[in-house]
Amino acid sequence: MATVSVYNMEGNEVGTIELNDAVFGVEVNEHLVHQAVVRHLANKRQGTQKAKTRSEVRGGGRKPWRQKGTGHARQGSIRAPQWTGGGVVFAPTPRDYSKKMNKKEKRAAMKSALTSRVEAKKLIVLDSLKLEEIKTKEMQKVLNNLKIKKALVVMPEMDENVMLSTRNIPDVTTIEARMLNVYDVMKYSTVILTKDAVASIEEVYA
Repeated sequence: MATVSVYNMEGNEVGTIELNDAVFGVEVNEHLVHQAVVRHLANKRQGTQKAKTRSEVRGGGRKPWRQKGTGHARQGSIRAPQWTGGGVVFAPTPRDYSKKMNKKEKRAAMKSALTSRVEAKKLIVLDSLKLEEIKTKEMQKVLNNLKIKKALVVMPEMDENVMLSTRNIPDVTTIEARMLNVYDVMKYSTVILTKDAVASIEEVYA
């Protein structure tokens, strides 16, 4: 089992914790991680874009001038794509961008993402993370103590004081362990977990 240091909010090492190899020590499958990230971004797309083709634009039923003898190029409709106000060639239409992944693939991708953070020494475990009040300055002090600027903070349950204190800090996001996803794990350079969050993740993925 991988052993990592446990820190307190002052940035001091207060012990160690053994991480379950079934979650934090698997063989990293980069293909599945990439697939999970692409799926996450694709599923966030609305797919509501729409423009009219030449068959949908109002008007243009009459030929603007006769075929020959005018000196102009021949035209069949003032709503053809080359005309201002005409239809769009290959216009976008509403579509569903969502992608699917098998359940086992999603689990394997998450384990690979977490393992990659452990291997890169970018996973930090805190003994606890509690703030007495909603204060950005206090949360920033914790991050400074840990020498971290860009991080994903994973809590076992959503703590309103921590969440709201983090909200105004650039490049720092707080998330519940049950909402953890591969995209966020890979997006942020460091993942901060509380000991309770580690237990929650291992319970789900082990």
